[in-house]
Amino acid sequence: MWLEIICGIIIYQLFRRFFYGGNDVLDVETSDFNAIFSVANRLEKLCGGKVYVGLNIPDADTGSRKSIDIVLVTKGEAAVISVKNVSGFVSINDDGSWTSEGGRSHRKERIPDPVAEAKNTASVLESYLEQRGVTLPEGYFSYKVIIPNPNFREIYRNFPPEVITYDQWVQLEPGPKGMISGWVKGAFRGGKKEMQDSFHQQLNFILSTAPMWDRLELKGSKHVLGEFLEFKGKQEDTLALRNIKRSKVGHMAVQKTSMLGLAHSKLQVVYYPRDYRSEGVSASECREVEVRSSTEVIFHPQNSTKVRKYKLSSISSMSLSA
Repeated sequence: MWLEIICGIIIYQLFRRFFYGGNDVLDVETSDFNAIFSVANRLEKLCGGKVYVGLNIPDADTGSRKSIDIVLVTKGEAAVISVKNVSGFVSINDDGSWTSEGGRSHRKERIPDPVAEAKNTASVLESYLEQRGVTLPEGYFSYKVIIPNPNFREIYRNFPPEVITYDQWVQLEPGPKGMISGWVKGAFRGGKKEMQDSFHQQLNFILSTAPMWDRLELKGSKHVLGEFLEFKGKQEDTLALRNIKRSKVGHMAVQKTSMLGLAHSKLQVVYYPRDYRSEGVSASECREVEVRSSTEVIFHPQNSTKVRKYKLSSISSMSLSA
């Protein structure tokens, strides 16, 4: 009996290593990214608008880039959303920063003022849009901080109105009486419909072509935002994948993984035109590439000091920013 148990454990570990590369910290590393995508999906259903996830906008004042979790755009209103996957007992300090105790790290943690950070992020985005020729009405963008973690507990209940706590988040409903609809006043109330449509078309085009983090979708609906670096594996496989680079490729989907024989993965690669100076729609091109499933994607997750390796067998898709 013990021999059967041991053999079962070995087989499970080999299976896990084959599909997930033996990455035991995968769930911890992807939890914050999963929270962002979960919030984005729910916002789209609540508001009926368009959401943009993982923007990485140039900040002219600092010469660096500003990460934006979510931008929500609906008719007449828009909001910059910061997602804080905070757990434990959380209180607000005099300087606006937060202190969390008893969360995932099991120790006291200080979080810089999320509301001030979201406000600054909205300002950076407005400057970027103006540089790309969008004239924004005054106060068009609002900013919110959403806490989707069910293990969040607020102390003293003195969070500012820009913060949507977990209890408030799960109670949000679509419609004119919901909290979402009051985030931003209608920017073009009383204006011509043609003007509104033209503005939103321009705004959505610029946001859809703005710099973003690269993204991986892993098996099990796990997400990672960061920077794709390269492929590692057998020489014939890396040669077959040499044209998958951000200057040419927008999306790569792993269609099928075979565990028979040498275990190969079939990839559907979508080549997008990368010249966004014109708003004209250009045709994309799809190609299929088949390589070993053990081929690795070398990826640097956002806000991480470590570079990670993900086997193709653990990946559902990869999207590259221009």
